[in-house]
Amino acid sequence: MTELTRFTIAEARDKLRAGDVTSTELTQACLDEIDKADALGAFVHKTPEIALKQAEAADARIQGGAENPMCGIPLGIKDLFCTQGVPSQAASNILDGFKPEYESTVTTQLWQAGSVMLGKLNMDEFAMGSSNETSTYGNAVNPWRRGNDEAALTPGGSSGGSASAVAADLCLAATGTDTGGSIRQPAAFVGITGLKPTYGRVSRWGIIAFASSLDQAGPMTKSVRDAAIMLGAMAGHDPKDSTSADIPVPDFEAAITGDIRGKKIGIPKEYRMDGMPEEIEKLWADGTAMLRDAGAEIVDISLPHTKYALPTYYVIAPAEASSNLARYDGVRFGRRASLAQGDGITEMYEKTRAEGFGAEVQRRVMIGTYVLSAGFYDAYYNRARKVRALIKRDFDLAFEAGIDAILTPATPSAAFGLGEMADADPVQMYLNDVFTVTVNLAGLPGISVPTGLDAQGLPLGLQLIGRPWEEGDLLNIAASLEGAAGFVAKPASWW
Repeated sequence: MTELTRFTIAEARDKLRAGDVTSTELTQACLDEIDKADALGAFVHKTPEIALKQAEAADARIQGGAENPMCGIPLGIKDLFCTQGVPSQAASNILDGFKPEYESTVTTQLWQAGSVMLGKLNMDEFAMGSSNETSTYGNAVNPWRRGNDEAALTPGGSSGGSASAVAADLCLAATGTDTGGSIRQPAAFVGITGLKPTYGRVSRWGIIAFASSLDQAGPMTKSVRDAAIMLGAMAGHDPKDSTSADIPVPDFEAAITGDIRGKKIGIPKEYRMDGMPEEIEKLWADGTAMLRDAGAEIVDISLPHTKYALPTYYVIAPAEASSNLARYDGVRFGRRASLAQGDGITEMYEKTRAEGFGAEVQRRVMIGTYVLSAGFYDAYYNRARKVRALIKRDFDLAFEAGIDAILTPATPSAAFGLGEMADADPVQMYLNDVFTVTVNLAGLPGISVPTGLDAQGLPLGLQLIGRPWEEGDLLNIAASLEGAAGFVAKPASWW
């Protein structure tokens, strides 16, 4: 591992501006590390030619006095983001060979800022999963190990490739998307920072859709400050996205002052789940103490509809997925199944979707179609929409009462082994989202911060949930927690 690839965005920015290193040198160091790390399964489409060309352009901009802090920073891009001329498959066989003729708004803004694309990152198929085991590319692997145990662990999902790449120092940061925790859960599993912005803060245009009212892109970084810097480049109003909010983008990095005296931090009693591991309980208590010692006021709060969040999510998300994925039919783009003589259009649709979609995607499409069907729409989907409104109202009441942020665990456990959930009821896998789905249902910003290690030496994270549109305040509180926790552990290089 070279020292260059271990830089945070903030460190690299300062060294690039000082002339201590060039973007070309930084990019080449990352490309070298990526080539050594195929065992992690993180990068699935490498783009060295594009990267070096962008790095050369970034060096010229920096020499000309470019001020954007993301200029020259090498990034990994989740395979859910459409990138012009580069495979963008959402880790699905049904999009095999698809190379968009357009660029997503988020990546467009990053390239305009001068950032560098190292390649595309692994993920769960169509972002449906919590372990990165549903990808057509194969599993992404967590760079961490349980003590001396060589068993491969999940990096979480669906942004597992992004998490693995950042934790292993293959890139300085990565893009992720979060529909029910897919930035925050993997970030916690690998010991990095993952930020899900307020719904509408970052454009969804050009990001392959899973559940349109829940999906939100965000940064996955090595520090809270880096998350603030990268969010500044990703955020902004986009007229091509009808859900994009037309509100100013503040200087998120400037909001990080380290002073949280007088802030009210809510501790929701409903997140104390039956059977919660003692290590998670202790992590939560320790994080609460850290914020109290920093001058925050700790307030016990109630979010009474939390217990309905998981079933509500797993009605709404599949329903929206079944609609969004209807466009993949083998006619206009992507994979088309081979047909037998006499097969018609119906057989072509059926065979293409049966061959193209994996088991988890098929399961969710079937669930979504069922809950939207005429006989069950009111019983399931409409009821879930009403419960979602109640969940959002719980948060609104807490914030109206003066709460500035809410502290919870990020995950119910540390990373588990790849394959360990293979024979389990799918609901057991869905429980990984138990602490995160409420944030998406309510459209709020949330951030996962690494704060400790479990008994086997694996990372554990805490989640902070903020007021809508107040990512700056949330990042400041998260930076205080990050500083108090002092998490600096890195995985031992085995790959």
